[in-house]
Amino acid sequence: MFTASETPLIATVLLVAFGILGWGFYRARPYGKLGIFAWLQSVVLMAPWLLFFGLFAAGIYINIVGILFLLVVSAGVYIYLGRQLRAAGQDVILRQRATEKLAEQEATSTKEGTQPAEPAQLKLETVPIPEQDLNAIKSIFGIDTFFATETIPYQEGAIFKGNLRGDAEVVHNRLTANLQENLGDKYRLYLVENTDNKPVVIVLPSRNDPRPMTLSQKVFAGILLVATIATSLEAAGILQNFDLFANVGRIGETLPIGAGILVILLAHEIGHWLLARRHQVRLSWPYFLPAVQIGSFGAITRFESLLPNRKVLFDIALAGPAAGGIVSLLMLVTGLLLSHQGSMFQLPNQFFQGSILVGSLARVVLGSALQSPLVDVHPLVVIGWLGLVITALNLMPAGQLDGGRIVQAIYGRKTAGRTTFATLILLGLVALANPLAMYWAIVILFLQRDLERPSLNEISEPDDARAALGLLALFLMVATLLPLTPGLAGRLGIG
Repeated sequence: MFTASETPLIATVLLVAFGILGWGFYRARPYGKLGIFAWLQSVVLMAPWLLFFGLFAAGIYINIVGILFLLVVSAGVYIYLGRQLRAAGQDVILRQRATEKLAEQEATSTKEGTQPAEPAQLKLETVPIPEQDLNAIKSIFGIDTFFATETIPYQEGAIFKGNLRGDAEVVHNRLTANLQENLGDKYRLYLVENTDNKPVVIVLPSRNDPRPMTLSQKVFAGILLVATIATSLEAAGILQNFDLFANVGRIGETLPIGAGILVILLAHEIGHWLLARRHQVRLSWPYFLPAVQIGSFGAITRFESLLPNRKVLFDIALAGPAAGGIVSLLMLVTGLLLSHQGSMFQLPNQFFQGSILVGSLARVVLGSALQSPLVDVHPLVVIGWLGLVITALNLMPAGQLDGGRIVQAIYGRKTAGRTTFATLILLGLVALANPLAMYWAIVILFLQRDLERPSLNEISEPDDARAALGLLALFLMVATLLPLTPGLAGRLGIG
């Protein structure tokens, strides 16, 4: 039985896990069979971790071979479900629904004896777009794409209200191609939801596109990189019980851990860069955030070009944490396997109580060694743990953090705004006991609280496979940052 001190932790883990799955089911149910298949993909991805943590809390430990077996089975079932989704013809069904909707609208117009108005008869107000360009923009609309009914001035462009006639992605691609054919690269066309949740088209001049970094911004990014190198080495020194800034001659002792932190940061940024290049999106240089406690909080990377859709936002946002997290997890597990009596580093056993994920993996590999006041570990254990913390912090669902971008990509801007507010409140509460949370809350509040600008096609949602991966990433973030209670840690033999 769990003690009173353990019950809140177990309840929190279960609440988060089933809350994530419940939200996914709520989102999937309206899509019928396809939605349920997609939700099952989320369940399959999270099931091995839920089983592992559940058995761990019950005092049953699965070895590394068992964990790998669970992950392989999970991946196999995930692939199988993906094939079932494709076999169900998701894209065909979407096109069929769009066609049926168009046919229904046309039948209604015929029955009432009315003819649809031409796009040229749009209600015109004073719009900052030149009249010749405005007429060219109106000509791109049609009854089979977007039937525009009203024009409203907006910033340096215009909003076109009307009815979407077909699949959002197909319509956006056609309208964008028509706009480029008529006016070249002069304007950008956005397909977004209005405040009444109805699709609208927004056309803005291309001069509003994101701008490349200036020379001064690149210099500042370089200064932050140098500072991050210094704080990574300082963090390594603190972990070895000395202050590098006061003992510069001992810099050699800090190189293994400091270099390891930098490798993880580099892997994270390479992940972003590779997916951005694949989708032909430009990224700014990373603005690294130095932090003495853990070396770095990661980096702020801006988009220097518009994103075509939310799928691209998701891919680029997830790629960094995925790359950095996988490298960190491999370092952690390898370090645990290489740890033995007399290893280079000695850590207090309380170290392993700071994370459910790290503590549970350590208990599986190191066993009773965690009961000693000091535990001998390989340097890769420390590097991997720091890397997981950095990755998890960047996966918090707030603003322009990777986690915030993932939530915005999957669930939209409204939900992303709410999770940002909730995350800041939570960090404020945690900051009462942990100064690190206060520092991170300040970084988010002043630098990254705003949401990412809308994609050109903001209506089309990422496919369900991406949604499943996003839920898994958020779950592992919680498992990394949530600590073990002293009571549960003691009962499990940690400390």
